[in-house]
Amino acid sequence: MHTRTLGQGLRVSAIGLGCMGMSQSYGPNPGSRDDMIGVLRAAVDLGVTFFDTAEVYGPYVNEELVGEALEPVRDEVVVATKFGWKIQGGRSVGLDSRPEQIRAVAEASLTRLRTEALDLFYQHRVDPEVPIEDVAGTVGELVAEGKVRHFGLSEASAATIRAAHAVFPVTAVQSEYSLWTRDPEAEVLPTLAELGIGFVPFSPLGKGFLTGTVDTSTSFAEGDIRRTVPRFEADNLAHNRALVEHVSRLAAAKDATPGQVALAWLLAQHPFIVPIPGTRRVSRIEENTAATTVALSADEHADLDALAARIGVAGERYNAQHLELVGR
Repeated sequence: MHTRTLGQGLRVSAIGLGCMGMSQSYGPNPGSRDDMIGVLRAAVDLGVTFFDTAEVYGPYVNEELVGEALEPVRDEVVVATKFGWKIQGGRSVGLDSRPEQIRAVAEASLTRLRTEALDLFYQHRVDPEVPIEDVAGTVGELVAEGKVRHFGLSEASAATIRAAHAVFPVTAVQSEYSLWTRDPEAEVLPTLAELGIGFVPFSPLGKGFLTGTVDTSTSFAEGDIRRTVPRFEADNLAHNRALVEHVSRLAAAKDATPGQVALAWLLAQHPFIVPIPGTRRVSRIEENTAATTVALSADEHADLDALAARIGVAGERYNAQHLELVGR
């Protein structure tokens, strides 16, 4: 596995693993808890050293799963988790990034992850009720106390990133980014390049769409997040198939999979980009990590760069409620 460096010298595998789907959002889990522990440990064996979780996944159970699975190799891996939600009655009911809440979440996450320090602690969504300077300052204090090693932001605007970084150095910013979600390119990516901050794309395979396995006949189970995403509505999927068919043709010509081409394109965008595709299957981890060996020519890269604009993408990436929480 190749490695890459996020901001502030945080070195991780070039492909990470998003762990959320092992506990929620993508329908019934095909395996048991023990199965998922096996998948996480297999990822380490395949060279993955970067794992992404959050207190709100479950809530709480995903951190517990990751903590148990990675405890035997804790010194060999980097685990990112997140704060910023108000959780009541087993579900999130709003945002909360008050300093006292950040501290409480950090203490609880340390316990669930079975660790002495949180490697990367993201603000999950920007809280408009709490100045970002206060958030950055609080995380900076936790770093000084040895409870956190690095500070991150998720789905933040360029202006917020700059304001936070001026108070305490930001190591990584996490946002959705893929061949069909290009929002960060206009302002966020140039800002990160300027400030020396890493970028961690989640949903780099378009919530499974860019693997080529989703079409208008696909039925999503109850509780699958894609049932609420406009981009996955039947009419929009029919339009968007043209994009994945183009990627599939290129993949076939390179003896690769569509998902590998999508990840290779992301890796070629900037050296500070580390995608975190999620999966619950070892075979997918093997496929995703092999994307680091897929080389794109300059012409192929330029073709993919223009793909979304040329073909167009139908439907928003979030429903209206979730769109209100991004880009603040």
